[in-house]
Amino acid sequence: MNSPIVYEFPLNERIRILIRLELLFKQLGHFLEGSTMADRRAAINTLLDILTIFSRNDLKSEILKELERHIKVLNQLAGSEGVNAEKVNEILDELNQTSHNLYAASGKIGLKVMGNDLFQSISQRSSIPGGTCSFDLPAFHYWLEQDETVQQQALEQWTKPFKDIRKAIDMILGFIRQSSTPTEEEAEAGFYQSSLDKSLPLQLLRISVDRSIPCFAEISGGKHRFTIRFMRPAPDGSRPTQSQDNVPFMLTCCQF
Repeated sequence: MNSPIVYEFPLNERIRILIRLELLFKQLGHFLEGSTMADRRAAINTLLDILTIFSRNDLKSEILKELERHIKVLNQLAGSEGVNAEKVNEILDELNQTSHNLYAASGKIGLKVMGNDLFQSISQRSSIPGGTCSFDLPAFHYWLEQDETVQQQALEQWTKPFKDIRKAIDMILGFIRQSSTPTEEEAEAGFYQSSLDKSLPLQLLRISVDRSIPCFAEISGGKHRFTIRFMRPAPDGSRPTQSQDNVPFMLTCCQF
């Protein structure tokens, strides 16, 4: 059975940034497994995107606050009837250890990496299309021509500061995504609208659509309500149009 296509819509800026970082870390992991020069270039470019996000946001303190909130909620659940206390305590140990590791990491995440001369030169040239070619950055070209072992050691050193915070992001988003039960809904003539309960700490909307339905979900919303439009892609590449069919889907309002 084919898995559904899942569309997500973050309901606050913190979750928006975490989902973007999740995507970038997945891309980084993929390119680090490759062995070609193109893989190395893509890994460095992705790492630069990650560093840019960390340089603009105080993510360490935000993620520590989020971990503490999750620890508090799980501690309350641990003593509840019908809850697998052993499993909850196992998760709590992992959360506490991750939180401890982040507290122990001094300074801003990735600051030392961004201070690397090679990274600074690549960052300055990367805004120019093709600006990191050999005649623009001979030092980068030299590094790309080194033995794979040398490159792998450097990449491990550059990505090591992000291991704990990546784990924290994966855990936080995993808890949020699994925090609520999906409900069956239907978009009449491709349109669905609903109000948001302001008394609930809603974090994320997840819309699951069967792969056989030839539409994609276009989601918009704010603090009070959200709308979903199911759009049909045009075969000639022109502007998509809203479906006129009733579209069934699964909706999850995540509120952990």
